[in-house]
Amino acid sequence: MQTLSREHLILAYHDRSDGGLFATLCEMAFASHIGVTLNLDLLAYDEIAHDVEGNERKPDLMFGRDRERVLAALFSEELGAVIQIRSSDRSRVLAQLRGLPVQVIGSPNRRDEVRLVRNAKAIFSATRVELERAWSEVSFRMQQLRDDPACAAEEFDRILDADDPGLSATLSFDPAEDVAAPFIGRGARPQVVVLREQGVNGQVEMAAAFDRAGFEAQDVHMSDLVSGRASLAAFKGLAAGGGFSYGDVLGAGAGWAKAILFNPRLREEFEAFFARSDTFALGLCNGCQMMSQLRELIPGAQHWPQFLRNRSEQFEARLAMVEVLPGPSLFFDGMAGSRIPIVTAHGEGRAAFDSPEASERVLVALRFVDNRGNPTETYPLNPNGSEQGNTGFTTRDGRFTILMPHPERIFRTVQFSWHPGGWGEDSPWMRIFRNARKWVG
Repeated sequence: MQTLSREHLILAYHDRSDGGLFATLCEMAFASHIGVTLNLDLLAYDEIAHDVEGNERKPDLMFGRDRERVLAALFSEELGAVIQIRSSDRSRVLAQLRGLPVQVIGSPNRRDEVRLVRNAKAIFSATRVELERAWSEVSFRMQQLRDDPACAAEEFDRILDADDPGLSATLSFDPAEDVAAPFIGRGARPQVVVLREQGVNGQVEMAAAFDRAGFEAQDVHMSDLVSGRASLAAFKGLAAGGGFSYGDVLGAGAGWAKAILFNPRLREEFEAFFARSDTFALGLCNGCQMMSQLRELIPGAQHWPQFLRNRSEQFEARLAMVEVLPGPSLFFDGMAGSRIPIVTAHGEGRAAFDSPEASERVLVALRFVDNRGNPTETYPLNPNGSEQGNTGFTTRDGRFTILMPHPERIFRTVQFSWHPGGWGEDSPWMRIFRNARKWVG
């Protein structure tokens, strides 16, 4: 299997485990939004059942044997796997699997049905949507009781959209272009502070992304600033990471900010850093919450929202589609109009504004979109429920940006659970860190 995968001969794979072959094929159909036809003739073959005289003398018995063979083929949970391959690759794949019990059992269909065929007759047929609704209903009923009922219904009803195109990527730039290369070539590595608080666990990915972009990332804990072991005066950039600050208790990001606002020396140090014209800052997840609470210290951030509990009332960790909007953010320079999947992992990401005026005047840098590219508030395409899908904000001069999703966790292509073919080592999200290096010069 690993050899076939390395040679790009496998289009899809699923082990035959819980539920057997029928559940396996249904789940593959659900994931790919396409129908599948299964031919049971070889899987349920019974030499005795094809005895002509036996069929004539005891048709009920022979029919019963055939039915048992069909059920055994569909629901046996013995070791096995289903793979999808191209018709043109069949001989190469079968040659690689020589010596194993392998059978060609079916193909996708354009009916969007799960269709079982025996002796050239359909013995079962149902639409993919119908089966997926049945498969998901128990989870839906539990979710209605446990989570926000409206979000549960929105997710369940998404199954009805049979033409949902799924995840995609539309780029307005070349992700292979290293806009920071001319500056890295000079040998200078500006220092950026990767700031963390108790429980934050995203500092390593953040530091790795900035390091790859040509910075020298320094790990600084809030206790280092409090004690005076470190100072923001030495840095060009500040990055506040995500994770679980203060054990991810409700309002943890606000607590992190208060440790700054209510400490006169720290407050003065952060205010001086933000006031400098040669600095930038990026806040992600908990860091986004924290920086939004420091808006009184950040020039141009007066309209930023605070971030409340997700509408779903649950921690949301998933891959979602976002669109980069035109604007001054230095991090998104040259990326406007791009629609790219991104990792989300937060429990309190719903943007809430102090007034309608703030909502209208804030500069939006990033928003959730559906799989057709439209701004969305529908769960789970918008995992936190922010109005108009808005999930990233910046300032007038573009030096300070806050994002609820996690671009630092997928700056490499291999970190995606899905991505289009053809992407190289660096994912499109690497661009925001290189843009920062380009801005510093």
